[in-house]
Amino acid sequence: MYLNTARKAKPSLIVAFAIVISGCQSNGDVRSNFFTLADTIYMGGDIITVNEMQPNVEAVAVKDGKILAVGTRMEIEKTLKGSQTRIIDLAGKTLIPGFVDAHSHFINVGFQSLSANLLPPPDGPGVNIAVLQKSLTDFMVSSSTPRDYGILIGFNYDDSQLAEKRHPTRQDLDAVSATVPILVIHQSGHLAVLNSAGLAKAGIAADTEAPSGGVIRREADGKTPNGVLEENGFYAYLPKLLPQLTTDQLLEQVEAAQKVYAANGITTAQEGRAMTSMSDSLFFAADHKKLAIDVVSYPDLVETAASLGKTGQKVMPFVEGGMPTPQVSDPSLARIQVSRNYVNHLRVGGAKLTFDGSPQGKTAWFTTPYFQPPEGQNADYVGYPAFPNPGEAQKWVDLTYKNNWQLLVHANGDAAIDELIKTVGDAQKKFGAGDRRTVLIHGQYLRADQIPQLQALGIVPSLYPMHTFYWGDWHRQSVAGPERAEFISPTGAVLKTGMRFTIHSDAPVTFPNSMRVLDSAVNRTTRTGYVLGPDQRISPEVALKAMTLWPAWQHFEEASKGSIEAGKLADLVILSANPMKVAPETIKDIQIVETIKEGKTIYTAKPPKTTD
Repeated sequence: MYLNTARKAKPSLIVAFAIVISGCQSNGDVRSNFFTLADTIYMGGDIITVNEMQPNVEAVAVKDGKILAVGTRMEIEKTLKGSQTRIIDLAGKTLIPGFVDAHSHFINVGFQSLSANLLPPPDGPGVNIAVLQKSLTDFMVSSSTPRDYGILIGFNYDDSQLAEKRHPTRQDLDAVSATVPILVIHQSGHLAVLNSAGLAKAGIAADTEAPSGGVIRREADGKTPNGVLEENGFYAYLPKLLPQLTTDQLLEQVEAAQKVYAANGITTAQEGRAMTSMSDSLFFAADHKKLAIDVVSYPDLVETAASLGKTGQKVMPFVEGGMPTPQVSDPSLARIQVSRNYVNHLRVGGAKLTFDGSPQGKTAWFTTPYFQPPEGQNADYVGYPAFPNPGEAQKWVDLTYKNNWQLLVHANGDAAIDELIKTVGDAQKKFGAGDRRTVLIHGQYLRADQIPQLQALGIVPSLYPMHTFYWGDWHRQSVAGPERAEFISPTGAVLKTGMRFTIHSDAPVTFPNSMRVLDSAVNRTTRTGYVLGPDQRISPEVALKAMTLWPAWQHFEEASKGSIEAGKLADLVILSANPMKVAPETIKDIQIVETIKEGKTIYTAKPPKTTD
C-alpha cells in the first residue's frame, strides 16, 4: 500500500530543516541575518498536506513561489514571520495542494465558449430533442458565432439522458435550420450529428464510404446518411467543418479555458490529445506568456508523429474529449518535442494513442456483447477497435518505446485494454521497460484479471469514476448490464494491489469540477441515487491523493507538486470545508474559495449573495 505506511515526522523537524537550508537574505528584519523570512504564511484552518511524513500541520510558509516550511503555528510565526510577511487567516477553511489534472482536454474546454450548451441536467438543459432544438435556435439568435464562423455548433448532447433515448438526426437539426450547417457533438466526444447542410459541407453523401475505424449511420434505405457519425466517421470530416480563428480569438479561448481550470482549483492541466493545431495554439499562448497555470500536452501520435521535434508543421484541426479544435490562421511554430521542463508554463509530456471509443456512446471495444446493442447492430455487437488492421497499434506503441516517450492510451473496453497489455508487453520485450509510466486512460471496463497485468507492466491506471454519476444508470440498464456495471472504474480493486492510480474529469466531456470528481470516487452514486459498486468506493484521503500527489507522479512531477512540503511549488487551494470531515454525500457541495499558483492568487470565489 502507498497509504499510511511511512513514519510520521514531527513538524519541528521539517521546520528546522527548512530554516537551515533557506539561506541568508535581508528585508530589514534582524532575524534575516540567519534565515529567509516568509512572503506569506497560511494558518488558522485545517491543512491537508497529502504527505504521509507530515500529515498534520498548523501553518505553511511560502517564499518566492515555493513552500518554505510547514509546521506548528508557533514555530512558523516565531522563526519565519517578518515585518513584510502576509498572514493569511484561513478562518476555519481548509488548505490543500493544487489539483493536478490527470486527464482532460484543455483547448477543447476553451472552445465551449463558441458553442451551444446541450448538456443534460445538472450541467445543462438537454432533457429531450425539443429542448436541444430550442437551445440551438436560441444560440443562433443570441450569438454571433454561427454567422462569424459559418457553422452552428452544439456540444455535449447525451442520448442516454434524452427522453427519446436516441440520437438526434439530420431531420431534427434541419428543423432548426435547413441552410446553416449544424454540428452537434455527443458528450463522449466520440459521436456527432450533422444536419443536411452540414453533411453537404463535409462532403458526405449516399455513396460516401466510412473511413477505417468509423461509421456513417444510414437511413432505412441503407444508403442515405441519417446525420449520425461515429469515431473516425466523425473525426475525418472535421477539417471541412471547423472555423479558422484569428490569433486574438485563439488567445481568448486559452484564457477562457484556464479560468475554468483555476476556478476548480486545478493548478496543472493536461491537454490529453493534442493535434498539431492544438500544439500550435498552446505554444502560441505560451510564447505570448498567457498561461497562468501549467499545461502538460500529449500530442496525438498518429497525427503528429512526423512533427515531433520539428517546426513549421501544417495545422490540422481535430476533436477529442467533447469539442473540436479550431484551425489557427496565424499559428506559432509547432515545436512538438517531449520535455520534462516547462517553458512559460507549457511542456510536451509524451504522446497519446486511442484504442477504442466510448462505452456510453456504445463504440468502446468489448470482449462480450453490449447489454443492449445500439441502433442497427446485432445482439453480438461488441464495439470496434480504433486500429482494425493487424499490427497497426503495435507499430505506434513501439515508436513511443523506441524513443522513450511517455505514452497515454485511451482504452475503455476490456478488449481495448487487452490490446494495450499485449502491445506494451511486446514493446517492453524489444526496448525494455524503464520508468516510462505508460498510462491507461479511462479503463472503464478494466477486468479484475487485467489489474495484475497492468501492475506487472508498470502501466498507470487513470480511472474515470465520474461515470458512476453521469452514466451509472445507463451502464446498468443499457451498456453492460447490472453485474458488469458494478465494476466500472474499479478504484477499490486497484487500491488493494498497492498500485498508484489517478482519477480525472475528461473535461469537457464533463466539467472539470474537482469536487464532483472527488465525490464520485468516494460515493459512486448514480443520478437515481443507486450506489454503483460499493466495494469500489475509496476514502476522501485516497481520492485527494489520486487528484494531487499521484497525478503529479504520473506526470513525473512528484518532486515539485502534489503535496504541501518544503521545497515544492506553492500550488495551493483553499476549500470551504474539509472533505475528510464533512458527510461524504456533501463533498460535492464544497466550494473552491481560492486557487494559488506558485504563491500568486489566480482565482478567488465571489462572495455569496445575501438577502435582507
